[in-house]
Amino acid sequence: MAVPAKKLASLKKPSAPVPCDVKNLALAEKGRGRIEWSGRSMPVVHQIRDRFAKQKPLKGMRLAACLHVTAETANLAIALKAGGADLVLCASNPLSTQDDVAAALVVDHGISVFAIKGEDNKTYYRHIHAAIEHRPNLTMDDGADVVGVLHSERKDLLSHVIGGTEETTTGVIRLRAMAREGVLGYPIVAVNDALTKHMFDNRYGTGQSTIDGIVRATNRLLAGSVFVVAGYGWCGRGLAQRAKGMGADVVVTEIDPLKALEAVMDGYRVMPMKEAARIGDFFCTVTGNVNVIRREHFESMKDGAIVANSGHFNVELDLETLGTIARDRSTIREFVEQYTLKNGNRVIVLGEGRLVNLAAAEGHPSSVMDMSFANQALCSEWMVKNHRTLEKRVYTVPEKIDKEIARLKLKAMGVKIDVLTDEQETYLNSWNQGT
Repeated sequence: MAVPAKKLASLKKPSAPVPCDVKNLALAEKGRGRIEWSGRSMPVVHQIRDRFAKQKPLKGMRLAACLHVTAETANLAIALKAGGADLVLCASNPLSTQDDVAAALVVDHGISVFAIKGEDNKTYYRHIHAAIEHRPNLTMDDGADVVGVLHSERKDLLSHVIGGTEETTTGVIRLRAMAREGVLGYPIVAVNDALTKHMFDNRYGTGQSTIDGIVRATNRLLAGSVFVVAGYGWCGRGLAQRAKGMGADVVVTEIDPLKALEAVMDGYRVMPMKEAARIGDFFCTVTGNVNVIRREHFESMKDGAIVANSGHFNVELDLETLGTIARDRSTIREFVEQYTLKNGNRVIVLGEGRLVNLAAAEGHPSSVMDMSFANQALCSEWMVKNHRTLEKRVYTVPEKIDKEIARLKLKAMGVKIDVLTDEQETYLNSWNQGT
C-alpha cells in the first residue's frame, strides 16, 4: 500500500529528541526492525535490562560509550538506559555503523548517537569529542579511544570519571600499558578477559562473521584455496576453524612459539608470513599489531591475492606503503579495492583494511554479543558499586559475574547442569580426606 505523500514527507524529517549526528533520522523504522530482530537472540541482555529497569543501578551516571553502532549494541544501550544511565554513544569504527540503527536509537529511545557509516577521520574524532563533552562518570570503550582522548586532550574531565569498561584485546593492551606507566586516571574492567567474552565472542563470533564479511565482499569460493590466518589467539583459532570447515587449506603465521605449537597440533601448517605470502589466496590478520602484512609480503603475493583484517584497527595492513608501490588503484565492487603493482600482479584489499566482519557484513551474531554486552552491563553496575575501593588500574571481570552470565545463557537455552552435593563440596574444599 502506498504511503500518503503527507505522511512520507513527515517521515523524511523526524525531529531529534536529543543531540545527535546521524546520517538520516528517517531511517529509524528500518533500524527498529533490525534492533528487534537481533534482540530475539539476546536473552541475557534482556534479563539484565528487565532487572535494571526495576533497580536502576546506573541512576545518575553519565556514560560515554564508544562501541560499534550495531543492532546488538543498540540492545545494550537500551538496557543501560533502562538502568538509569544518561548515555551518549559514538562509533568505535568508521565503517561499522548501521545508520538505521543509529537513527532508531535517537528517535525511539532518546539516546544521543554520534556516528555515520563511512565518516572520515576528522568526523570520527569529532564524534568522540562529542561523547566526552557529556562529562562522563563512566566510559565504555572498544579500542580505548575515549580513554585515550580523555587522557591526552581532556584531562580536565578525568576527575568526573569513576571507572570504565573495555571490550577488546587491543584496548586492554593499551590500558595495561597506561597502568604500568602510572598514567591511567581511573579503574577499568577488562571485559575482553571474561571467559564468556573471549571464548565465545572472539572464537565463535569473529570466526563466523569474518568469513561472512569476506564471502559477502568477494563471492569467492573458499574450498580448495590457501587461507592464511595471521595470529592464533582466540580470534585466529575461530577463523582458522571456520575456514577449514569450508574446505580451505589453512596456514597460520605466529610470533608466539606456544600458540604456533598449538596451531600445528590443531592440524594447520605454520610458517613465517614471508613464506605464506607466496602461496596464499586469502589473507586475514587478527593480531592487534601494526604492519603485520607489509611491503615485502605484498610484493611476493600471487596475482589476485585477497587481503583483509579482522583485528581491531586498520594498521595491521600497511596500506600506505601498498599505495606507494602500486601503479594503479581502483574500486572493483563495494568494499573491494584493487592495487595493481608494478610487476602487474593485483592485490585485493577488503573494507579499506578495517574490520571486514563489520565493514562488509554485520559483525558478530547476536547470540554471541549477548554475552559480551551482558559483561559490559554488569561490569558497569559493579564499577558503580565498588569504585570507591578500587585502584587506578585494569581489573579482570569478577568470576561471579562471568559465571552468572553463563548461568543466564544456559537458562535461556533450556540447558540444565548438575549441582555439587554437600559431600562433594566438602571433598573439594578440604585437605584431610585423603584419596
